[in-house]
This record gives sequence, structure tokens and C-alpha cells, in this order.
Amino acid sequence: MRWRLFTLLTLLVALLFAASLLTGPADIGVTESLRALIDGKGGATVLVMREIRLPRALLGVMVGAGLGLSGAALQGYLRNPLAEPGLIGVSASSALGAVLAIQSGLAATLALALPLAALAGAVLAVLLLLLLSGPRGGTLALILAGIAVSALATALTALVLNLSPNPFAASEIVFWMLGSLADRSMRDVWLALPLMLAGGAALFSLGRGLDALTLGEDAAQSLGIRLPRLRLVMVAGVAAVVGAATAVAGVIGFVGLVVPHLLRPLVGARPSALLPASALGGAAVILAADIAVRLIAPERDLKLGVLTAIVGAPFFLHLIYKTGKEAP
Repeated sequence: MRWRLFTLLTLLVALLFAASLLTGPADIGVTESLRALIDGKGGATVLVMREIRLPRALLGVMVGAGLGLSGAALQGYLRNPLAEPGLIGVSASSALGAVLAIQSGLAATLALALPLAALAGAVLAVLLLLLLSGPRGGTLALILAGIAVSALATALTALVLNLSPNPFAASEIVFWMLGSLADRSMRDVWLALPLMLAGGAALFSLGRGLDALTLGEDAAQSLGIRLPRLRLVMVAGVAAVVGAATAVAGVIGFVGLVVPHLLRPLVGARPSALLPASALGGAAVILAADIAVRLIAPERDLKLGVLTAIVGAPFFLHLIYKTGKEAP
């Protein structure tokens, strides 16, 4: 059953990746598109395929897989289906770093200033999170520290917007925070890829520990799982993946919450099986959503984060309602 699911998800991601490469305002045929992408012949078509559509499709896979994987890892560690990557404050802190880069003018001066500032915000968030929760803090301490870091970063972002003397910078900040894969280049892909690979490898290595945690912390420790190390690797992995995703795509919510919840019944109760399934599912969701924003309102530049929020928020409310009804 699991291998069949993984095969179907892999095929779905491959089909959506191909559809993403072939979707756009430029009226280019399938054969011409593939020829330009593969052999580099076709003038302007090569530019469209290799510099516009290919980076967008690659980032769709990377960002979606990272968010889905991070959500599954957090839900497995916290043993809470309502957990999602934004819970530990990395997304908000990364956004704050990008906002400061835009407001200060660094983003307009240096090409890599915005993503690097966003990554710096993610790093600071992790350091503050570990400092607040303590070296051996439990899940409750981690959640409370994450909420505090997220609230602080959100408040500082609002302060920057409130005090911004430049309406154009404020408008750019707002639109960037809505989340999008448009106008990204291979430079963004190469910037985010190493961090996502390192963070993803760290999260995949937690499968055995997360499986043991389903029995409780005492049982996991009796099985030889070192919980402080597990928490450190989990936080670092989520920070690397989500920080890199936010740095290149802005804030995209609900993917890390919805995808693991939808796939959990199909893989059973083992978090280790949910990790790869959620990575594939997240990639499929972001690719599908990015194709949708290009088809729904191509002339209005509908933002990817807006669409995921419109779809994800009602699902989140349903999940809360369902959880409340099942509670004793």
C-alpha cells in the first residue's frame, strides 16, 4: 500500500512538474518547449524555458517538499496534528529579515541581499528558540518559545511597515510576504538547494526516533533515543528547510499542516513513513497551486501564498472542529 502511494505521488509530481514547464503566458508549443529546454536552440524560447519556467518549477518542488516534510516532522515530534512549520517562528523571523533588507534598500543594491537576510533571520530565530526553551526543554517549552519568537518577529515586521516612509518599499514588502514563485531565477535555486538538502537529510534521519516517540517520551528514552539530540536535529532541520523556502518564495502557509494530515491515514501511524509521503505531497500541492495562479488570473498576478491560505484556512478550521468533537 505504501509503495503504491509513493509511486502514485512520484508520478503526480512528475506530471505536475512537466505541466508547470508548459504553463505560462508565452504561447509556446510542447515540442518547441522541450527542444529549447533540452538542446538550447530557439532564441527567446530558450530564455523563457531555462530562465523563467525551469527555476519556477524546480522551486515549486523544493519549497513544497520542504514544507510538507517539515510539517510531518514537527507533527511527529510534538505528537500533534495541528502543528506546522510556522509554529517555531522560523517563517516569521525569516520574513522579518527579508523585510529589513527591502526597507533598508539593500535588496535593491545587492541581488542576494533579500534571501541572505531572510536566512539570517531564520538562524537568529533558531538561536533564540534554543535559548528560550533551554538545552533539555520539553515539547511544551519548545512550543511556547516558538510562539514567543513568532509573535516578536511579527510585531517587529508590523513596526517596520508602520514606520516605513517609502510607500513603494511598503508595497513591495507586502507583496513579497504574500508568497510567490514568479520572477525567480536559477540563482535562487542554487542558493536554497544546499540548505534544503542538508535540512531534509537531517529530518529524514529522525524517522526511527519519531516512531519511538509515538509510544511516549519515557518509552522512547528506554529504546535508546536521546531526546535532546532529537529536538536539536529537528529544530535545525526545520529551520534550514523553512528558512531557505521563505528566503526564495516568501511566506507560504498551511502546506505543512494540510499535507501530512491528508496523507497520515494512508501510511498508518508511523511518522517515518509519513516523512517521504509528505515531501512528495507537498511538492505536488505547491506545483498544482502555482499552475493554478497562472491560469486563474494571469493578468492580476495572484500570489501563491494567498491561494494556499484560501484553501488551507477552511481545512484548518475543520480540523480544529473535528479535533474538538473527538476530545473526551
